[in-house]
Amino acid sequence: MGFPYRRGLRPRKHINPAYIINMEELTKKFYKIGDVAELLQLPQSTIRFWEKEFSELRPRRNSGGTRQYTPADIEQLCIIRFLIRDKGLTIDGAREHLRRNRRDLERKHEVVKRLKDIRRRLTDLLDALDNRQRELRSSSGD
Repeated sequence: MGFPYRRGLRPRKHINPAYIINMEELTKKFYKIGDVAELLQLPQSTIRFWEKEFSELRPRRNSGGTRQYTPADIEQLCIIRFLIRDKGLTIDGAREHLRRNRRDLERKHEVVKRLKDIRRRLTDLLDALDNRQRELRSSSGD
């Protein structure tokens, strides 16, 4: 196996928290590929490609052939996305990382997910405080 990072890319220092998924909020038993793509902010073609590349990712299909992703499948996609998009690993590097470090990777992914959620909440609080402070200044200036 070659160099595990994509050419010219290194792990990102700032990870976009926009695609953080709270797994407890996934209430349906199955999700269509379009729903999953929207949740993860990925093109459907990327998800289909990753299905071919990662044997761990095998969503069910209904009688019409439509993919049906479970919350567990979505969690698996989150981990793959983390490895490829956030850590900058190649497909081969991510596959090897999954094979070798399954439990450790799941634990790290959960911690990173929680930290991203905390960061998002803190940012929201700071924004709300800034807005409130501006409101108070403008009302006291009248």
